[in-house]
Amino acid sequence: MKTRFVRFVLAAGLAALPGLLQAQPSAHYVPGSEGIKGASLPPPGVYFRDYNYFYWADQLNDASGNKIGPADLNAFTYANVPRVIWITDTKFLGGFIGVDALLPFVDQQASANTPHGPFSGNTFGVGDFFAEATLSWHPKQFDFAIGSGVWAPTGNSPSQPGPSTTPGLGYWTFMQTAGVTWYIDEGKTWAVSALNRYEFNTEQDNTDIIPGQAYTLEWGVSKTLNKVIDVGPVGYYQQQVNPNSGTSWSSRNRVAAVGPEVSVAFPKQMFFVSLRYNYEFMAESRAQGNAITLTLTKRF
Repeated sequence: MKTRFVRFVLAAGLAALPGLLQAQPSAHYVPGSEGIKGASLPPPGVYFRDYNYFYWADQLNDASGNKIGPADLNAFTYANVPRVIWITDTKFLGGFIGVDALLPFVDQQASANTPHGPFSGNTFGVGDFFAEATLSWHPKQFDFAIGSGVWAPTGNSPSQPGPSTTPGLGYWTFMQTAGVTWYIDEGKTWAVSALNRYEFNTEQDNTDIIPGQAYTLEWGVSKTLNKVIDVGPVGYYQQQVNPNSGTSWSSRNRVAAVGPEVSVAFPKQMFFVSLRYNYEFMAESRAQGNAITLTLTKRF
C-alpha cells in the first residue's frame, strides 16, 4: 500500500502554472509543469504542492521556426506557485471527486526586438487564479483522470497589444483536461503517461483581442528504482489552434521540448520532490528556450 501511495503522490498531475506572455502567447497553461505519471492523481487526502518554475530564452523564432535576427532576446521567468489539492472519498461514475486551486507569484524579465518593435520589461506580481474539479480512476494497470477548470484574470494584465511581462493575461480561460497513465508491467515499475489540455479563451481586457484556443500535450516514460525513485524522459508539445481575433497579428505559435526527470519520495515524512528539465528543440512564432521545474509535495 505504501508503494502504491508513493507512486500516486509523485504524479498528482492535473495542475497548471501561470501563463507567461513572452513564452506562451495564447495559453494560460505553461507546458513542462508536469512530466512523469503526469496524468495520475493521488489517493483521497489533502495535499500541498509548491511549484518552482524557471524559464529562460535567448532566441525568438518566426512562423517557420527560423531565428529572427538580430532579435537580441533576453528573457527570464521565475514563478512560485502554491497549490492545494483535495481528493475526496466521494465517487461519481466510479471515479474519485477532487478539487484543487492555485495562485502564482511571478517574476518576469524580458527584452527583445519583436515583430511589434523593441520591447523591454521587468515585472513581479500575483498572476491569474486557477481552480478546477477532477475525477480519477485507478483500474489495475491504468490511471485515468479528467478535469474542468477556469483561469480568472486576477493578476495585472497588458494595457495594449504586443509582448508583456505582466503576471496576468487579462482574460478568462476555460481549460479541459484528460490523461492516462499505463503501467506496462504487473509490478508497475514501468509507466507511460499522456496528459492533454485544451483552452478556450475569452476577450482580453484593454485590447479587444480574443487569443486563439490552445492545445497542450505533456508525456513521460518512467522506471521506478528502489520503490521510491522514478526516472525517465519527459516532454511537451503545445500549439495555438486558431489565430487570435481582433488583431492583424495572425500567426499561430507552437513549441516542442524534451528532457529528463527524477522524482524522489520520503514516505515516513509524506514528502515528495521532483525535478525536470525541458529543452525546447522546436518553436514557431514565439521564444525558444529552456525550462526547469522543481516541485515539492506534502500530504497532510
